[in-house]
Amino acid sequence: MQKVLVTGATGFIGNYVIEELLRLNCEVIATSSSIQRAATFPWFANVTYKEFNLKDFVINEDYFKFFNQPDILIHLAWEGLPNYKSDFHITENLPRHAALLQNLIERGLTDLTVVGTCFEYGMQEGELSEKMQVMPANPYAIAKNELRKKLEHSNGIINDFSLKWARLFYMYGSGQNANSLLPQLDKALAEGKESFNMSQGEQRRDFLPVQTIAEYIVATAMQKNITGIVNICSGKPVSVKDFVKNYLKKHKKFIRLNLGYYPYADYEPMNFWGDNSKLLKILLNKNAGI
Repeated sequence: MQKVLVTGATGFIGNYVIEELLRLNCEVIATSSSIQRAATFPWFANVTYKEFNLKDFVINEDYFKFFNQPDILIHLAWEGLPNYKSDFHITENLPRHAALLQNLIERGLTDLTVVGTCFEYGMQEGELSEKMQVMPANPYAIAKNELRKKLEHSNGIINDFSLKWARLFYMYGSGQNANSLLPQLDKALAEGKESFNMSQGEQRRDFLPVQTIAEYIVATAMQKNITGIVNICSGKPVSVKDFVKNYLKKHKKFIRLNLGYYPYADYEPMNFWGDNSKLLKILLNKNAGI
């Protein structure tokens, strides 16, 4: 039985990742900054929970031992989202997360999966491949990319370890931030609003339900054959307007879309989606039992 440590356990993705690991009969060590919040989740009684706040990091502590010497770490934790433009990501998040991961690797961790972001590609348009040069254009993406580079540089210097960088695209589902697109749409529907304010909606994105995102992260983490950057995506672009219309149709709801009310975000390009060929190889090997 694989022993898997999950940071950011009570986050939007963490909840689903833990449920997927339990479904696979893994021994799960879950960590977040609040045991009170963690105790509200259905999985709490089925994991070993360790309360930990990165602000309390102590350099000489053996965190590999503290977290029960896991076989695999799935590192989801990251503070301050969805504020992508704050320098906090670079000045505080980056050094804290780098220090924790280095501590774990130095003391025995041999298998690490970290979630990255499609924003690492910057303002590049079209199909985005892991082989492309990255051009992060906001502090969140810059910090994530610098963390990846630090880990890649340290591999073999500190200790040898398997590194998988799960680069996430767009996700949706129950538990998502209340300010996200679909929660705002659901709120407008629940309040009986006649219209829903949104952008023009012509931008094309790569969407997946969070349950599927969690399944793909776990599949990537649990195998050793394919390492490095892996796009966690559908590979299928869809316009935001069509995404909303399809959601309304699926749930048999109607509301007038007030298109163009909001400007397009200045931190992301108009049209981009992920090349998922590397992910498909992982899933094919998983289904073949490799």
